[in-house]
Amino acid sequence: MDKFIYKKSAGITALSASMTDFMYKKHAHEEYAIGVTLRGIQHFNMDGSLQLSYQNGVMLFNPEQAHDGMAHDETGLDYVMLYIDPKLLLEMIGRKDIVRFSRPIVYDSRLRQKIINLSHGIFSGKDEALCNELLLSLADGLVQANLSPEPKKDLPLIRKAKDMLQSNLEKVLSLDEISKELQLSKFQFIRFFKAHTGISPYQYFLNCKIERAKQLIEKNRDVYSAVAACGFVDLTHLNKHFKSVYGTTAFEYLSHVNGGGGRGATLRGD
Repeated sequence: MDKFIYKKSAGITALSASMTDFMYKKHAHEEYAIGVTLRGIQHFNMDGSLQLSYQNGVMLFNPEQAHDGMAHDETGLDYVMLYIDPKLLLEMIGRKDIVRFSRPIVYDSRLRQKIINLSHGIFSGKDEALCNELLLSLADGLVQANLSPEPKKDLPLIRKAKDMLQSNLEKVLSLDEISKELQLSKFQFIRFFKAHTGISPYQYFLNCKIERAKQLIEKNRDVYSAVAACGFVDLTHLNKHFKSVYGTTAFEYLSHVNGGGGRGATLRGD
């Protein structure tokens, strides 16, 4: 059975997931996403190549790095994931510019246990101060093991396109308007954007709408205001797209971050 449980503490969103039939559509997150495969094989496509995370694999996704996801076979998959705001992670490691994980999957027992410990702390309702200490320990582990020293900077044209897409989320996407501003044909723009981001302008636009809706749901504890603010036709429309990225509907996500969620995949913290 597919099951996705979210909980938030110390500014970190934790996901505990079990999935067999569910498949994530290609999407990206604004946060760093850091997880562990607990059982089965996590199958995902990223940066033009297939990745397989076996049991105990540590998965590392950079902000705005497009990917999909599914269980590799019929035996299914259990995993945990932590979503960490880039500003928070950079503050902890003493960097100013976005840095990138050098590999999408590593097998590092100490790093794996730090992720599991923090996930366990969040899901078991540990004090926020303790969760902050566990988060700092995880950040130190990431620096030692996997963060590349190279900063990530978009091409100016891509950054401008992203800014234009993000600034009009409540409206219908106008590729003609954006491509004209960038002095490209509509088709040149689509091809250029996809080549540099891994997703089409429409996919990026829709992804931004979903991310903004999630932020508003967390902030206002109101699903319907997110529908209106992000330009979705109705709650069904939002739920359809929200579930394709988060495995659960917007309303179910709200119940989780409000403290009503149960447990998903089994965790054990040391």
